Amino acid sequence: MAMDERFWHNREIKDIVSELDSDIHQGLNDSKVEEKIKKFGYNEIEQKKGKTLLGKFLDQFKDFMVIILLIAAIISFLSHEKADAVIILAIVTLNAVLGVVQESKAEKSLEALKKLSAPNAKVLRNARVMSVAARDLVPGDIIYLEAGDFVPADARLIEAANLKVEESALTGESVPVEKNAELITEESIPLGDRKNMVASSSVITYGRGSAIVVETGMSTEVGKIAGMILIEQDAATPLQQKLSQLGKMLGIVALIICAAIFGLGVLQKRDVFEMFLTAVSLAVAAIPEGLPAVVTIVLAVGVQRMVKKHAIIRKLPAVETLGSASVICSDKTGTLTQNKMTVVELATSFKTWELSSDIKTEEQSAVSIILEMASLCNDSKLEKVDNEWDAVGDPTETALVIAAAKMGKNKGQLEESMPRVKEIPFDSDRKLMTTIHKIDEGYRIITKGAPDVLVGRCASVWENGDIVNKDVKQISNIEKANSNMADKALRVLGVAFKDITSIPEEVSTDTMENNLTFVGLIGMIDPPREEAKEAVRLCKKAGIKAVMITGDHKATAVAIAKKLGILQNNQEALTGAELDELDQQFLNEHIDRYSVYARVSPEHKVKIVKAWQAKGQIVAMTGDGVNDAPALKSANIGCAMGITGTDVAKGAAHMVLTDDNFATIVEAVREGRGIFDNIQKSIQFLLSCNIGEIITLFIAMLLNWDAPLLPIHILWVNLVTDSLPALALGVEPVAEDVMGRPPRDPKKSIFADGLAAIIGMQGFMVGALTLAAFLAGQQVLSAGQSPEQSLLVGRTMAFLTLALSQLVHAFNVRSHSSLFKVGLFTNRFMLGAVGISVLLQISVDIIPGLSDIFKVVPLNSTQWLTVLGLAIAPLIVVEIGKALTKK
Repeated sequence: MAMDERFWHNREIKDIVSELDSDIHQGLNDSKVEEKIKKFGYNEIEQKKGKTLLGKFLDQFKDFMVIILLIAAIISFLSHEKADAVIILAIVTLNAVLGVVQESKAEKSLEALKKLSAPNAKVLRNARVMSVAARDLVPGDIIYLEAGDFVPADARLIEAANLKVEESALTGESVPVEKNAELITEESIPLGDRKNMVASSSVITYGRGSAIVVETGMSTEVGKIAGMILIEQDAATPLQQKLSQLGKMLGIVALIICAAIFGLGVLQKRDVFEMFLTAVSLAVAAIPEGLPAVVTIVLAVGVQRMVKKHAIIRKLPAVETLGSASVICSDKTGTLTQNKMTVVELATSFKTWELSSDIKTEEQSAVSIILEMASLCNDSKLEKVDNEWDAVGDPTETALVIAAAKMGKNKGQLEESMPRVKEIPFDSDRKLMTTIHKIDEGYRIITKGAPDVLVGRCASVWENGDIVNKDVKQISNIEKANSNMADKALRVLGVAFKDITSIPEEVSTDTMENNLTFVGLIGMIDPPREEAKEAVRLCKKAGIKAVMITGDHKATAVAIAKKLGILQNNQEALTGAELDELDQQFLNEHIDRYSVYARVSPEHKVKIVKAWQAKGQIVAMTGDGVNDAPALKSANIGCAMGITGTDVAKGAAHMVLTDDNFATIVEAVREGRGIFDNIQKSIQFLLSCNIGEIITLFIAMLLNWDAPLLPIHILWVNLVTDSLPALALGVEPVAEDVMGRPPRDPKKSIFADGLAAIIGMQGFMVGALTLAAFLAGQQVLSAGQSPEQSLLVGRTMAFLTLALSQLVHAFNVRSHSSLFKVGLFTNRFMLGAVGISVLLQISVDIIPGLSDIFKVVPLNSTQWLTVLGLAIAPLIVVEIGKALTKK
């Protein structure tokens, strides 16, 4: 239900407010919002309906190998091998059900991520300004807009202050358009000329404004909300693409092997139908169909795990890119530091104190008087939140009142005893601020400001409660203390006062700010985050270069960088002006010399990113402003700030940090490395098991033996033994040493560093153990039985050994380290997966009806002990291998 948008721009605001049953000063109340949602619906786009469960289920049967299996089932049925047909159909159906479950789980995970990264809007409701999800906006809502925001719905402007809007998504006009709240009298005018309207999905590039929402959802001009954030296209990650290519390659190899085995069987005059089923089963075994689904689930679960660690991944490929990150370029303020100015040092003409250390009782009065005066000559408001002191106002002033409160000097109580009566506001020319307070015997003038200016206005100095005339030594001491603080990159303010009996008629800088008594200096800094120090240390250990980028002064940046361990000497720091003098080619060649960039603009960030990328590095870059979007897009991993970041920055980023913390990026890199490790483990497990099955049948054929495994056995093992442990490997905890390795080269094959050889050897081991079980069962442990019975015993032992040895092998793949070091119980999902698989496998052998279908026989204790001994052999062999490799 929508009105023609043409009529919103040429109506008076009061008429629109009345028609939409709203209130400019109060906003909508909750009951009206509910009514309007029922009437207009949610402010979102009608997305293409997803597939039904039945559709997803039927899709599972489109796979080439599944079609071959279905043909095999039909041939089995027509050949009166009904048991084989039923088993094949049951396994294919079970496989399809698992596929649907995996696909649905992955979809839900990705949908949850889209909701997390969807934009919010600032709205007036119940007379309070609050942040709500953009989808919850309704016509009549009063919204507030500022630079960096996406416009969440079509709205008529109520107020506009220097407001500029980028509407290229709607009008094609690349230059931002100036907006105003004035009435337009014409009715039919183009969208670009409606200066008093803002449209959904456009971007506020400058200024601020308020507006009343007039159209939402499908009724908006653009028909979608912030498409670049909300409606993210599902793209296959580079790893998924590689695995898809691997699947095709394995398919071709499997068909060649199957054709060879089928041909060999026919030459050996074996049963043609049996050979066809065996070849099909091997083809299914050779191709790990479950791998793409396993990878998607591992990625999705990993992403959900990152959300709990304050990192929202907006684009799935970023997960694997994170594991390769070799450079992290981070903003200083709020990311590496606490974004909270803090008083750390105080000084008088005779002594300096660090607030972090204990101050002697007899010296506390001197500290208190400095902070008391700084708190009074101050416009910020002190408050207590969750039993912690906090303040509202200028960051420098809030630092002063919080420090005073911690010393027992509450600003509110101080103002009660010494109320402010007059003031001279801060002026950037004179660099001072003065307040006048009523005291018992007259008035106290308190001035704070730049120390060099303030000392010149002082005639005396306060020393331990006494006021003495200033001399050269005292001035020297004050200047030295000021210089020492400045060298530490502290922001320094001086405090002075004088008492007068009456206030002169003219209150000015000339009458008030002279003949003062100097009290002391206050040094402040935005201190580094404690967790950032550990994160930088971890970066070095992991072979990752941490780089600081800031708009702050070079001295401040260098001081913080040294405290964090980012920078060793001052030559590693560059200013924006110095950066401008370097051409891109020189910077590309020498970028690794620099660790700190000060006084830089967002445009410099792109230059820095390109230089690192020219060196072949994978770069993570943080940003929060509208102008940071190009750098965030050009970086391999753009990290937007969740608290201070604009919607535009979040839209351009691959990842959003919900706590604006550098340590979160490092934690995300750790998780990214862990996720890639787990995917690699799943691939190693699945392929080594598949190779084991191929080797078993291929060698038996070459030696003209009876087939050690039947098609049903291979299909069963593929489903039960492979799927559950492969998924459990995907949620393996991140290895302790994962940040002790250098970054992974993204160009490297997934089988690099000897993994292909390891997979081949482990596959050969599984195949050899299965053949050994078959030989033992057929020729040694079934003495005195008929050849047919001996063959059944051999096949039963081969079937059980293959399945159980693969389950044991899953524990090998968990880590490069010994299982006993990692701990058997550190992955409870693996224990559950193996436990279920073992129960299913044993039930096939001991339950009469099932054993008939699978053509297996019950084993005696000697045969069972042989099976268990062979099944546990992979653990022993691989543990010995790990021990030798370590040595």
